[in-house]
Amino acid sequence: METPDSLWEVCTANKRLVPMPDPWNQLYGMLKNTRRKPSGGWEPPLPLILAAWDESMPIQKQLRFKEHLKWAEGQGQLQEVGAFLRSLSEEQWCHFGE
Repeated sequence: METPDSLWEVCTANKRLVPMPDPWNQLYGMLKNTRRKPSGGWEPPLPLILAAWDESMPIQKQLRFKEHLKWAEGQGQLQEVGAFLRSLSEEQWCHFGE
């Protein structure tokens, strides 16, 4: 049974920061009940990929990724998201210092 703590342990092992852009975008696409806000933004906020990848600090990326994991938990998707993240190869993760 996946828990937020067990999943976060996997996501931060080996100096992992966030999934690389393609798998992170796949993860976001899995999230249920995402919605466009009247202001034009998204809930939860979009992954920091494309132009935002180079413009954001590592901590900003990790905090945004953690928001996505919390959203998944709130939607009852922790098992599904956990299985997806556990299936990623090490090369599909961005690591601190890269």
